[in-house]
Amino acid sequence: MGGRGRRNRVGREIASLLLRGAVGGTMIAHGVKHGTSLKGTAGWFGSIGFRQPELQAKTSAAVEVGAGALLLAGAATPLASAAVVGTMGVAARSVHLPNGFFITAEGWEYVTNLAAAAVALAAIGPGRFSVDHATGLTRRIGGGGAAAVAAGVGLAGAAAQLAVFWRAPAPKE
Repeated sequence: MGGRGRRNRVGREIASLLLRGAVGGTMIAHGVKHGTSLKGTAGWFGSIGFRQPELQAKTSAAVEVGAGALLLAGAATPLASAAVVGTMGVAARSVHLPNGFFITAEGWEYVTNLAAAAVALAAIGPGRFSVDHATGLTRRIGGGGAAAVAAGVGLAGAAAQLAVFWRAPAPKE
């Protein structure tokens, strides 16, 4: 392969590492924040309409840290990306959607960008310096199939969690 093909491969490796670091690191930070204040996080989940808020707080912390760690390692990338999409889908629907686009007004800008980045990461793959590459997973699923898994499983998981555990709070009068 010529110089152009090699540059494209190197660029893809860099893009993958950057996305893994940014999305994975962000998810870990959010999960740790939730986990260090489970009582406060549970109270917040209850205030936005979630039943079993203690379970939601613990699960949220575990899923965010777990998905973030998997993404950093480049392990089970399509499923880790799906966990990010699901988490951000729940956040978008339960908190951010009514507030418009911009995050400065608690809008959905931030959560949809994290979800989109996770789907993009699933599509381009975790790169050569990853657990998925070392185990051969990237040769079995990648590209559009991995992106479809990340988006589809993530959105289905978000829909299921919202259907079972969440009821929109009554409008404030």
